[in-house]
Amino acid sequence: MEQIVKLADIAEAVGVSTVSVSKALSGQKGVSDEMRKKIKETAEKMGYVKPVATKKTKVKEGGSNIGILMAERYASKYTSFYWHLYQEVSKAAMDQACYTMFEIVDISDEEQKKIPKIVLENKVDGIIVIGKMDRDYLANFQKKYDIPTVYLDFYDDMEVADAVISNSFYGEYLLCNFLHNLGHEKIAFVGTVGATKSITDRYLGYRKCLIENDIEFKKDYVIEDRDQSNSRMVEEDKIKMPKDMPTAFVCNCDLTAAYVINRLQKDGYRVPEDISVVGFDDFLFPGLCNTGITTYEVNMTDMARISIEKVINKISNPNYKPGVFIVEGQLIERDSTAPVK
Repeated sequence: MEQIVKLADIAEAVGVSTVSVSKALSGQKGVSDEMRKKIKETAEKMGYVKPVATKKTKVKEGGSNIGILMAERYASKYTSFYWHLYQEVSKAAMDQACYTMFEIVDISDEEQKKIPKIVLENKVDGIIVIGKMDRDYLANFQKKYDIPTVYLDFYDDMEVADAVISNSFYGEYLLCNFLHNLGHEKIAFVGTVGATKSITDRYLGYRKCLIENDIEFKKDYVIEDRDQSNSRMVEEDKIKMPKDMPTAFVCNCDLTAAYVINRLQKDGYRVPEDISVVGFDDFLFPGLCNTGITTYEVNMTDMARISIEKVINKISNPNYKPGVFIVEGQLIERDSTAPVK
């Protein structure tokens, strides 16, 4: 099957951004004549075919402007999972000849239900919200402006809304079963239940594994990793370990898993010889952990692509029916797990 040439492929060949390629091929300003010529020649040599817009996807000439909202609390000091997800959404938008406008919503604006600037100034045709935000804040601008909106990596079970999520429930269930198959019976969960829908779903996957394998549930084996007041992650030294130490920890994300591994090693435990640890997401800032973490890989590329397709469909089709789309991932085994002694 012949491979389809994308804007990103041309950008890499020429050594410019995908935005520059899009502008050059669509006749927009912002690219020099010399560079425009080079990009067009490269596109022709690579066999690039401009997508034919259908009634379903064509919104207006030049594509749609897609706004991306993310809460300030997700902009951590490390390159976060959501930063990477935002980059994937931007790439997916460019592949659809759309443009993105990014806005970080600070805590006070979210609490005061302030309308996002990109919505207030009528700069975007649709919105993708990355990560859970206050329900009333989201409902406020959606009700007033009736703007097509898609939730990414979270969903709202109180309303019929479009959402694209990873399979948190099954992924954590799979990881917990993996540990059980290695002989582990004393398995703890690390994550503040209720902080996000994803963490809660992962906790439920953990509980399903315990029930099915007739493993005793212990309340002190559910360990919080976030501040209840603002949902920010706590440092590794503030993670409260149980007195009766588990043989394995199931963590709600790779960053938490890294914190747990570092904490265990400081306390004199060896990972995985003494205790096994698994994460979730398959995303971790380099240098935070020297141990390769067994995890459930979230398919961010597909999640981003589907969210862009959904918001385009909502913009162009007023009769579009919303729903939750679950994207499957896969278990990746690394160095943080071993059979129980």
